Amino acid sequence: MKAKQSFGQTYTQRLGLVALFGCIIVPVIFIALIKSNSLQFSILSLQLSIRTYGSLSTMEEDEVSTRRGANSTTQSLQLRVVQERNDSIIGIDNELIKLALPSNEQPNVNKSNAEVVINKMPLDQNKKQDVNRLIVDIEMTNQPLAIETGNKQEDMTIDSSERPEQNHAIEVQESKLVCDFSQPRSDTCSLLGDIRILPKTSNIILVSLPPSQNSTVRIRPYARKWERPVMQNIKEVSISPPPDPDQAPSCSVKHTVPAVIFSTGGFLGNFFHDFTDVIVPLFTTSRHFQGEVQFLVTDFNSDWIARYRPILGQLSKYEVIDMDREASVHCFSKAQLGLLSHKVLGIDPSLTPNNYSMLDFKQFLRSSFSLNRESTKVMPKNSKRKPRLLMILRKGSRSLMNAKEIVSMARSTGFKVVTAGPEETRDLAKFAKIVNSCDVMMGVHGAGLGNMVFLPTNASLIQIIPWGGLKWACWHDFGQPAFGMGLNYVEYEIKEEESSLIEEYPRDHAVFKDPLSIHRQGWNQLWSIFLNKQKVKLDVGRFRGVLLEIYRSLKN
Repeated sequence: MKAKQSFGQTYTQRLGLVALFGCIIVPVIFIALIKSNSLQFSILSLQLSIRTYGSLSTMEEDEVSTRRGANSTTQSLQLRVVQERNDSIIGIDNELIKLALPSNEQPNVNKSNAEVVINKMPLDQNKKQDVNRLIVDIEMTNQPLAIETGNKQEDMTIDSSERPEQNHAIEVQESKLVCDFSQPRSDTCSLLGDIRILPKTSNIILVSLPPSQNSTVRIRPYARKWERPVMQNIKEVSISPPPDPDQAPSCSVKHTVPAVIFSTGGFLGNFFHDFTDVIVPLFTTSRHFQGEVQFLVTDFNSDWIARYRPILGQLSKYEVIDMDREASVHCFSKAQLGLLSHKVLGIDPSLTPNNYSMLDFKQFLRSSFSLNRESTKVMPKNSKRKPRLLMILRKGSRSLMNAKEIVSMARSTGFKVVTAGPEETRDLAKFAKIVNSCDVMMGVHGAGLGNMVFLPTNASLIQIIPWGGLKWACWHDFGQPAFGMGLNYVEYEIKEEESSLIEEYPRDHAVFKDPLSIHRQGWNQLWSIFLNKQKVKLDVGRFRGVLLEIYRSLKN
């Protein structure tokens, strides 16, 4: 009997051990199988979940709070995304989306206008598009925006000129139309597909967009979007689908190269604005096409086109199309409406297709005008060659009242002085060579200082700042851009005694005691007193010290 009990206990114990062993080994085997087949996928999925929730939760909460109590016809689309909060880039499969949130640096931005903003970058046509359509949910304060969601189709009309304070980006139907209104200087649209441009009417028909969407986007293609009075005079270009795809206008001319559309209106004719508002942005937008691009110009300025033909001819191999007169229908498969503009006389390499910088732009100009000097070099003390100083002489406002005295002093310091007034700068190709031959350029704040784009690298720019609290503005327009061009920047801020205003206003006037109070009266008053009326008479002894220091840096 005891033997039977002992055997039973032993059997039971063994059975329990086997069961325990099975409970342990089976999960281990199962886990091993999982690890062998999909460990990478499991880890990736976990990372995606954590990173997506962690980075988007704040914005999602903001969006939900904005929507409460509001009547919205839009619906959310769930996307498998990974977001890097720092650089605002979201990856969707193999495609790229840029998250464009309102920037604190952008003036007059009402952040409540666009709670969630997504700008989808153009996709390479040769790449497989795994996402056929992206629907972005956007809430606009007092301006409901409806786009196709599910079975609902409603009208979406966007006019950047009427709502410049709304900075947002929009993705429309199958990545064929990508419009970015998030930039502070310019609005742009990139188009892919069946594009038919009716130049004379400033209409672009995008046939691939369904007529049921009934979408219209309007842009004034000039890179100064915050200047409302100026922008109102820039011709508006519209993008829309045809009422019926079968009724789309027939192509008169079919192009195999992309189109870039821009305006030559606005402030053009002023050298500073020529480069800041159009030429630098045009380089940024089109240089990577290596000449295989067609320019279409609205607000066509034939004199401007002729003046800058050496530059335009380097950027495009094709004759510029005058949109104001051209009646034929021009067809493209790719087009860009509006120019990419980053800052005054500057380029942000991280925002350009090929990481172009202002140094690349200057190299491009040297090639366009056959300029020989790439950089300024230090000369030996015993060298007979004198450093060349270019003096930009204005007429009227901000002119140098004692220019002859300054020229004489500069020559006695050791410089070979070259003077240039408005007449000398008219022949751009000739004057570009003169500027490029110089080591130093000086002048009172004004458009003529924009010619620094032709200076060789390491040359020096001297900006004479008029009286009136203008130091920051002068730095913004020419000082900061100079560093991006590889130039040495020197500023000379005049004193009260060096201003012609001393003859018009008493010393206790706000013009001298509190110049910023004049600023607060508005641009017109600031312009009238400090820019339009003022002339400059330099203190020769004081200014000599500036030139002497630069001379010594060149003759060493």
